Amino acid sequence: MSTTPKPDDLVAVDPATGRAIARHPRHDAAAIESALQRAEDAWPQWRATDLALRAGLLRRAATLLRAEAEALARLMAAEMGKPLAEGRAEAEKCAWVCEHYAEHGPVFLADEPAATDASRSYVCYRPLGVVLAVMPWNFPLWQVFRFAAPALMAGNVGLLKHASNVPGCALAIHDLWARAGAPPGVFSTLLVGSETVDGLVADRRVAAVTLTGSTPAGRAVAAAAGRHLKPTVLELGGSDPYIVLEDADLDAAATACVTSRLLNSGQSCIAAKRFVVVRSVLEDFSALVVERMAGAVLGHPCDEGATVGPMARFDLRDELHAQVRRSLDAGARLLLGGELPGGDATGGQGAFYPPTVLTDVRPGMPAYDEELFGPVAALIAAEDEADAIRIANDTSFGLGAAVFTRDAARGERIARDQLQAGACFVNAFVKSDPRLPFGGIKDSGYGRELARQGIRAFVNTKTVYVA
Repeated sequence: MSTTPKPDDLVAVDPATGRAIARHPRHDAAAIESALQRAEDAWPQWRATDLALRAGLLRRAATLLRAEAEALARLMAAEMGKPLAEGRAEAEKCAWVCEHYAEHGPVFLADEPAATDASRSYVCYRPLGVVLAVMPWNFPLWQVFRFAAPALMAGNVGLLKHASNVPGCALAIHDLWARAGAPPGVFSTLLVGSETVDGLVADRRVAAVTLTGSTPAGRAVAAAAGRHLKPTVLELGGSDPYIVLEDADLDAAATACVTSRLLNSGQSCIAAKRFVVVRSVLEDFSALVVERMAGAVLGHPCDEGATVGPMARFDLRDELHAQVRRSLDAGARLLLGGELPGGDATGGQGAFYPPTVLTDVRPGMPAYDEELFGPVAALIAAEDEADAIRIANDTSFGLGAAVFTRDAARGERIARDQLQAGACFVNAFVKSDPRLPFGGIKDSGYGRELARQGIRAFVNTKTVYVA
């Protein structure tokens, strides 16, 4: 395939080398119209399809995901720099969510009787129609299947606008659903830029919108959907606090915090970003974090020994570095990293950023106030439990949070009643799970994906009353 870009192409760039690896023609107005019409035409038959047949589609998709995990992992490595081991795990998780909804979808969607003065009354769940999904590059398979599995199981049809830097992943997902047996129009991919989203949201054939991405993108999509009274689910940015109390198992806490911080090379909305540590254990905990961050292996994502790959784009790497430098200029101290790589194992060519640790982080610094979307940990001192909770909640975000303590009841009390986030974990790092609802509050968005709540996000909760 030629890699000489044309103005209307979506170009995939290998972030490990900076080289263009593929180009894909952008869909024009006629292709967009055709996809919208196919989706609208497919919906009546798909919503009437038996639940067992819908479940069969999801199970076949899961089988293909597992069989093709290696190829999908290499595609993700090439387009956005995900280490191979993480790419294989992502494909497996996508298979899991398909199987989860194939098994539990009929129960989640079952009619619910209600005792009224009617001879019969109940609540039923009916699909809405075409769901537009605006998806990000950081988990290019998982984010899509997280929406698609429950949406299709519920009887909706999906229309994907994926991130422009992962066009190959977008097309691979489209192809996989087709080979799994999805009728034409039940799942479609559009290769378009963000400038088309408003028009897609406004189109009468689109019934609902889901977006995973930045807070500004979420605001824009919510505003467009609001103008047309269309329901939305938004999973946006996060600056997850991980509280480390004075009675925590510091070894275990440091391992969990660093694992979370470096997952996907630090490019995860639910990564540990702010380590809020009670001062009495801050020095010991900081040493453990530095040791583990320093032990990470920065390298090409197709190198099986690499644990941290490049960032997905050069502009994202440069933005992260600017946030680090501004934090240092404001008084933070650098314990590890913080310099752009030169002629090391990465060759100095790709969008690599080293695992970095900042301490003495305070309000007014980007490392405190903003989301750092890369392998940078911010250590923040707290005087005691109450102060740690205050600092944890001192953010515009509210996606995930964690607390580490040897007293499980204490941790559960803090997680349940005092941390302001959509997912709060005790003695573990935050992760998504098909069995649990996932989503945030405040600037991290609204609505829930996964679990029972996720499949009911885009249905008509309908009352039926028979006198």
